[in-house]
Amino acid sequence: MVDPEVTVNGKRTAIGAVPVHTTALDWLRGQGLTSCKEGCAEGECGACAILVARPGVESPTDLVAINACLAPVGSLDGQEVWTAEGLGSTADLHPVQHEMAVRGGSQCGYCTPGFVCSMAAEYYRSDRDATGDDHAPNGFDIHALSGNLCRCTGYRPIRDAAHALGAPPAEDPLAQRRTCRAPEPVATRLHDDGRDYLRPSGWAEALRLRHDRPNATFVAGSTDWGVEVNIRGVRADCVVAIDRVPELQVLDIGADTIEIGAGLSLTEMDRRLDGRVPLLSQLIPQFASRLIRNAATLGGNLGTGSPIGDSAPVLLALGASVVLSSVDGEREVPLDEYFTGYRQSVRRDDELIRSVRIPLPLAGTTAFHKVAKRRFDDISSVAVAFALDIEDGLVRTARIGLGGVAATPIRAKDTEAALVGQSWNEETVRAAAEILRGEGTPMDDYRASAAYRAATLGRSLLKLHADSLEGARA
Repeated sequence: MVDPEVTVNGKRTAIGAVPVHTTALDWLRGQGLTSCKEGCAEGECGACAILVARPGVESPTDLVAINACLAPVGSLDGQEVWTAEGLGSTADLHPVQHEMAVRGGSQCGYCTPGFVCSMAAEYYRSDRDATGDDHAPNGFDIHALSGNLCRCTGYRPIRDAAHALGAPPAEDPLAQRRTCRAPEPVATRLHDDGRDYLRPSGWAEALRLRHDRPNATFVAGSTDWGVEVNIRGVRADCVVAIDRVPELQVLDIGADTIEIGAGLSLTEMDRRLDGRVPLLSQLIPQFASRLIRNAATLGGNLGTGSPIGDSAPVLLALGASVVLSSVDGEREVPLDEYFTGYRQSVRRDDELIRSVRIPLPLAGTTAFHKVAKRRFDDISSVAVAFALDIEDGLVRTARIGLGGVAATPIRAKDTEAALVGQSWNEETVRAAAEILRGEGTPMDDYRASAAYRAATLGRSLLKLHADSLEGARA
């Protein structure tokens, strides 16, 4: 195992002797790369955004923007990273920097480097086109900036800068970089003050570490763990990173199932599925921001056991199961039997989530409704996912996943029973909506009252029915 190092702006740099909980943000600033800023320290403002090289979907390498405030510096070992300083200089601005400058996209400048990095990631996206609802004629998806906040400029000039960008010229160094493979993950060990940060060489070693060090904290994208470290000051004696383990990067579409590796980022999953699972396609734009989705994983979202994790209601509606692995073998557990209590599950201390399996065929009528204080980049107050098969006007099957209304994500089984075998009409739906209002044990908190949550549940089924009729008329 070689000494950890990272290539930053084209220069190989040793990580050196640092505390194992040092974030990529703090390490980069320690290197004098102060374009990276700390705004919120929990992945909501984007001031810390940087670019990393990842295995590509449409090209050998994708340049992906992530939150440096959440990523442990150890996760950069063997990787390539670019900060705003590496994109251009005052004498030779990068096209993104140029457009931000000439169109007035910056005032105080604190957030600007983060915007530049997120905008550059979209600038270099190889499958950028103008077909999306929120895409400009140049193909720029403005939601690429949804995790970046500005409090001075206002977003119109920033949007104008994004919409003015053309395609990267052929001689652009980073455009050329996409044609070569991204760095492979490397085995890593950082040790300081009795604590370890480890990246195993493969899945077998990860399982051995899970067996031998049951108290170790296993992380993938660190989008949840990073907040614990930054905001709550949590420190673990051993952190094991499994985000780039090849065995967790799979996405296999078979005749009977779709299998999604627990370590595949949500962005990679979405691009590789390419709309094959419409319910997941509805989830993704509402799951945090692209900066978060570029790192977050299904395995991590389910592993936390949070009752407000947005993926769980969708996967419950899809009838998904989780594959749990240990040194002794594997077992498959239906997701509706996985959660046992608040942030608790049937997963044993020696097990890791290897993948999520979705059975085929998929239901024909699906929808994901998320209610939150903000449309994007927010925690849900209530999340509802529907998957119904409706044939000849009758509901043949129904699965409804709920989040935010109980100590765990749950299925609305009483509502499902009230729908199956019934006509898909207003009378049936209104009766079932009353049942849905009483599912779970919603509570009052700062996001919503119990009464509001119950009302939202009932309205969600009425909306699904109305939308299905509108779709049938279209």
